[in-house]
Amino acid sequence: MSHIFVEDLKKTFFVSERDSGIFGSIRGLVQRKTKEVHALKGVSFSLEQGELVGYIGPNGAGKSTTIKILSGILVPSGGKCIIGGRTPWKDRIQHVGRIGVVFGQRTQLWWDLPVIESFDLLRDIYRVPQSEYSKTREEMIDLLDLSGFLDTPVRQLSLGQRMRCDFAAAMLHRPDILFLDEPTIGLDAVSKLAVRKFIKALNKSHQVTTILTTHDMDDIEALCERLIIIGGGEILCDGSLATLRSQVSSRRYLKIDLKNDDFVFDLEGVSIVSKEGRTVTIAFDPIKISAATLINEVTSKHEVEDLFVENPPIEEIVAELYAKSGELFG
Repeated sequence: MSHIFVEDLKKTFFVSERDSGIFGSIRGLVQRKTKEVHALKGVSFSLEQGELVGYIGPNGAGKSTTIKILSGILVPSGGKCIIGGRTPWKDRIQHVGRIGVVFGQRTQLWWDLPVIESFDLLRDIYRVPQSEYSKTREEMIDLLDLSGFLDTPVRQLSLGQRMRCDFAAAMLHRPDILFLDEPTIGLDAVSKLAVRKFIKALNKSHQVTTILTTHDMDDIEALCERLIIIGGGEILCDGSLATLRSQVSSRRYLKIDLKNDDFVFDLEGVSIVSKEGRTVTIAFDPIKISAATLINEVTSKHEVEDLFVENPPIEEIVAELYAKSGELFG
């Protein structure tokens, strides 16, 4: 059976409403109005042990609701969810002992305590045997290069240092599932690369099933072979990046560095996207004209210093998918 199995998951919230103004407030005390908000409308997917999956969507799409159900915080209105043979909201104590969570904007460490003392407290909370804890702690310290600030209070750490400590804290009890919510938000380029490297290494070496939710498409391209995109409480796409690109558009870009500024080009099915100095980017559909044919056409009419073909940025593809589904994203 799949490590994570989700079938026809539904969640409906009831939200109170009242008219504006003082009379609306008084009327609301006497006659309360509510409306139904369908956060999830039948979400289904499955993950095998050790998969690293990007779970993305616009704000309000249902990402957080799904993760809260999977982690046992919320009870769904309908559907099935089995994780490692457990139902999260029914076997919550057992379940939380097998999952780890990292939030980019929150910490599970104690603000005024040195990092190492926070680790020791988490060992007590999860009741990890001392020998197992010591081994895991030393492994995390080595992998994440934490030795230089273990005795530093958490409040004095930089954001990058704190995030590395949060990753270590999430792994001290050796979970087999890891939920990552915007794990690189606010980090500088060097820290982002370090966090991505750690996530990849952890996923491969320990076969930790990982679900990554983020708005940073660079994280998705760097880490995830599979994407699940949700919008309006429904799954819009589930597959590889290549599958997503083919589902939305076959468009490609040819970027050309010219030897001079003179560029005139008119070919059916090809359009100029941008021209900055001697660098020109043109869009084409490889179904209508192959890259080789297009390059021959360009080089036969212009002197070229360099050129290369690239896919559209993943942000463009995802935005087009949202637009096609009628979603507004933030």
